[in-house]
Amino acid sequence: MPRSSSRLTFAVLATGAGVFSMLQSLIAPALPTVQHALHTSQSTATWVMTAYLLSASVFTPILGRVGDLVGKKRTLVAVLLAVLAGCLVAALAPTIGVLIVARVVQGVGGALFPLSFGIIRDEFAASEVSGSISNLSAVIAAGGGVGMVAAGPIVSALDYHWLFWIPVAVVTMTVLIALRYVPESPKRAQGKVSWLGAGLLSAWLVALLLPLSQAGQWGWGSARVLGLFGAAVVLFVLWLVGEARSEHPLIDLRVMRLPSVWTTNAAALLFGAGMYAIWSFLPGYVQTPTSAGYGFGSSVTASGLLMLPMLLAMFLSGVLSGRLEPRFGAKALLTTGAALGALACAILTLWHDEQWQIGVVAGVFGLGIGLAFASMANLIVGSVTPEQTGAATGMNANIRTIGGSIGAALTSVLVTGRLQPSGLPHESGYTHGWALLTLLCLGAAGAALLVPVRRTTGPTTHTPVASGTPRAPARVR
Repeated sequence: MPRSSSRLTFAVLATGAGVFSMLQSLIAPALPTVQHALHTSQSTATWVMTAYLLSASVFTPILGRVGDLVGKKRTLVAVLLAVLAGCLVAALAPTIGVLIVARVVQGVGGALFPLSFGIIRDEFAASEVSGSISNLSAVIAAGGGVGMVAAGPIVSALDYHWLFWIPVAVVTMTVLIALRYVPESPKRAQGKVSWLGAGLLSAWLVALLLPLSQAGQWGWGSARVLGLFGAAVVLFVLWLVGEARSEHPLIDLRVMRLPSVWTTNAAALLFGAGMYAIWSFLPGYVQTPTSAGYGFGSSVTASGLLMLPMLLAMFLSGVLSGRLEPRFGAKALLTTGAALGALACAILTLWHDEQWQIGVVAGVFGLGIGLAFASMANLIVGSVTPEQTGAATGMNANIRTIGGSIGAALTSVLVTGRLQPSGLPHESGYTHGWALLTLLCLGAAGAALLVPVRRTTGPTTHTPVASGTPRAPARVR
């Protein structure tokens, strides 16, 4: 592909993936506004986030596999159109029910991550793949930061509907450019979609993530929570058995067992737990009224601006990782990123009384996110065949989301488990939460150290994994 064309293709991929990442966090600070405007309860309003999470978790690996089979460009355009439709319906939603349905449709956009990584691998020159994946990962990471920073000013200057109208305009232009300039990948996986595998995967993901996101309201010991956890275990076992016996599995379990894949996924699970919990609870801590004995009583806009160092650091370290990886290797960058996350949470555990301390923590954690996102993507892409890229990177993104749900749920137990008479959490709840996140990020660093080191010996070559044992490629470092 000519360099000018690859730049335009990258711009399309980065815009689509960045918008989806932004939609993950953009609505969270505005939930109280949405709740008031649509005359609903807080518990119902939280489904605006839960529906998006569940939808993305289901569609990310499934449509990643569909892209491997029927064409990544075709699937990418279809997914972008789904995001566009979801944003349009959300912007016009007259009731909370319609808004929740719109968020389910937006969640289809989770497939933009694996599809984009696959297109880069298929179409870009071998010398550009690693750097482009790192740059795209930086955009994905920064997109979540943009959502946190931009939500307050958008709602204050306009109203919450513009949280969706702006993406409508951006995604419309992205679709038009994608149709004309993004090439269709010539490499296709053999076989067909295992709809049984897709159904079982969807079932156990929903059964796992739903109680994790709702346990604070339903109660951890409630029949619904325990029943869904039990169902998740049974469905997961059935999915494993079905995939192992399937002639055309949705997720090739032999690929998931590759040392470089399962160790990277383990790091993704633990680091995702720390990252999403920081995103969820640090703004809340900053917004806590000073009457609680801690916090700064910041507005949504002010708390978002305090997260600005995280946004800038995420993008900077993500871009730099593409230049650092050839020298130090993706394993070293993943380990460093997780260690920086642990350092940030440790600082937060001990020092959180001044706003500048929060800014430092946000910046350090942002550096870790940028390095970790880029290196995880490169490790997965470099460990599987081109025909498995979509499914494998989609599963990695999914595992990171599962980790985020677990981290947010555990942190919520610590933060809200004991409240002051005013209804606000005690400071010790946050302190214990930050300590837990420190341990989770340290665990991610430990998992990263287990990633096998392989020396670069030239361009990556792969043996198809439809039969036999997958050959681990030489380029992974």
